[in-house]
Order: sequence, then structure tokens, then C-alpha cells
Amino acid sequence: MTKPRMFEKPSGVRDYLPEAVRKLRYIEREALHTMECWGYKQIITPTMEFYDTVGTASSTSDHKLFKLLNQRGTTMVLRSDMTAPIARVVSSLLGKEPFPIRLSYHANVFRSMEEEAGREAEFYQTGAELVGDGAPEADAEVIALAIACLKATGIDRFKVALGHHGYLQGLFEYTLPQGGEPQTRLKQCLVQRDVVGFREQVSALTVTAEQKERLEAVLQLRGGRSVLAAARGIADEPAMEASLLHLEQVWEVLEAYGVSEHIVLDLTMMGDFSYYTGMIFEGYAAEMGFPVMSGGRYDNLLQQFGRSAPATGFALKTTRIMDAISSDQQDNERGAAATIIHYDELCRREALTEAARLRAEGRIVITQRVDQLN
Repeated sequence: MTKPRMFEKPSGVRDYLPEAVRKLRYIEREALHTMECWGYKQIITPTMEFYDTVGTASSTSDHKLFKLLNQRGTTMVLRSDMTAPIARVVSSLLGKEPFPIRLSYHANVFRSMEEEAGREAEFYQTGAELVGDGAPEADAEVIALAIACLKATGIDRFKVALGHHGYLQGLFEYTLPQGGEPQTRLKQCLVQRDVVGFREQVSALTVTAEQKERLEAVLQLRGGRSVLAAARGIADEPAMEASLLHLEQVWEVLEAYGVSEHIVLDLTMMGDFSYYTGMIFEGYAAEMGFPVMSGGRYDNLLQQFGRSAPATGFALKTTRIMDAISSDQQDNERGAAATIIHYDELCRREALTEAARLRAEGRIVITQRVDQLN
């Protein structure tokens, strides 16, 4: 193993210089303020958690977890998301708090990625969780809140793709009741948005032509509300129908919020966290090929910590939003330039007193002795 060079840092992490930090704090402040206005209270959890609790509940692939041992030899992990830690807190420290519980957060999370993929191993998320409400209104609320947060942080042009884990799961159970590896391969293709691979996997299945036709038909289920009618024509399984009814109800509430113009239905969407149980969604900023926000319903996660309850939430991919907001928005946030006060030894007291007065008014003030200028 080669020794790192003096200025080298680990793969997947980065230094945030003052301009980047300003943008990061701006996004954090605006998003958390928006969440507070919706009744969400901020929570902070530890960077480290026990592997056997939060680590296994996070649904992050084991090889993507950063693991370490404490002095007792117990395996710890750096948190890979915030949903599992919040589920732990709701089930323990907030165990007597009545439902629904609305919580928000801003935190750095860690996932070990392949170096050649160019993915970040440490990044920031700002998000919200609504625990204890299983109604379509709860799902619509977190989607509408996510949209409000995107707007507040400066993302003006975006779309939110809305799907349902239960619909695809119902379809796979209907067409591939034996489950196993064929289902896993098809799901992986959908997670990776690999349409060609999905069709190849369907073609190789030893099932009837009708079953293959139904599986391929799901690739067309993207668009407006009319997608729901087309989705009902693929199969009439109870689980699939219940999923579509839930989406229809969520859509109606989003219309009441006045945000349905941002929504597109995408029933090919398969969440990459295994704890998702229902509605899932992703937000895409214009001209960016990856999501800047994602979320969904996870009704079975809290029971792993001893307090069964439905839950739904989302996370802004804060680090990505930094790259998406325009220079005009950054300039607006920069505000007034700093006031510079030069002084010499004779007028030092007056200069520093004036600097203190201006800072008390919220001004940015830099003081500099004239004999130190060169």
C-alpha cells in the first residue's frame, strides 16, 4: 500500500472552500426554514451508529458501509442515510410522543463507492420525515414540501417523478410468482434505468408470451395522470389496484396544493432502498441528468426498532443542488460587500469601536492596520 502524498485526500471526499460553504449553508438555511414553516422540527443524530442496529436497518448494501471498531471491538458504521437513525430516535427517545411526528435534518452521510465511478463517499442531505400517518395526504404533504424546498433553494425548473413500489412488486409477483433471481435481475435493471437490459432479461425468461407482454408494457407507463388508466390495463391484481388508487389519491391532493404541474407519473421507478413499501419519488432539475431529491414511504422500518408505525419522507441531495443553482442566485445571496476599515496605532480604538458597531448591525467588516498592508 502506497503512502498518501502530503496534500492527497481519500477518494470520494472533498474540501469545501469558502464560496462552496456559503452555497451549502444557504441551501441548508432556506430548506430548514421552509420545513419549519410546515411544522417540521430539526433533529441531529450521531455520525456513528451501531452496525447491528442502524447499519443493518439502513438498507444500504453492506459493501457500501464505512465500518470501524470501537475500543470494545463492537462494529460501528458511519451513517449512510438519515432515515434509519431517525426511526431509531422516534422509537426510543420520542417513544411517548404522539403521532404524527414531523422531523427535519441536515447532515453529512457516508457511502463507500467504487473509485472509478466518480461518486462521492461523503455528501450532504437536507430532509424531512413524517412518521405515524399512512394516508395519501401524508405522502402528498412530503412531496409538496420537497417541491417548496427546491424552490426555496433556487431550483426553478424541475420535475418530480412519482411511482409506487407496490405496483411493480405486484406485477412481478403476478408474472413471476416463483420470485428468485429473475425478479432480482429485472428490479436491478429498473434501478439502473437500463431499459435495454430489462428487455433482454424479459426476452430470456421462460414464461408465457402474455407474461412477457405485460412486463414489457410497464416500460410505457410514464407521463401524466392518464398513465393510471393504462396501468390498470396491464393486470388487475388487488395489490396493483391498491397502489394505483393510492397514487390517484396522492395526485388529487397535489392538485389541491397547486403543484401537480411539476409531477410526472413513472411506474417504472424502483427505489434503491429496500425499506420502501409504497409511494416513491425523485426530483430532477432541468439540464441535470441525476436526481436532486428523492423519497418515499417506508411503513415497515420502525418496527425494527420496536415501534411499528407508517412513515414517509424525502431528502434533498444538498451537495448536488450546490452545482445546480445559478450564478445569479449565488450573487443575490452574497449580498453587500464587506466594509474595510484601515487604521493606524493612533486611531485603533476608534476604528475597532466603529467595526463593532457595524457588526452589531449585521454588516461584514474587515479591519486592517495600515502598516500591515504590504
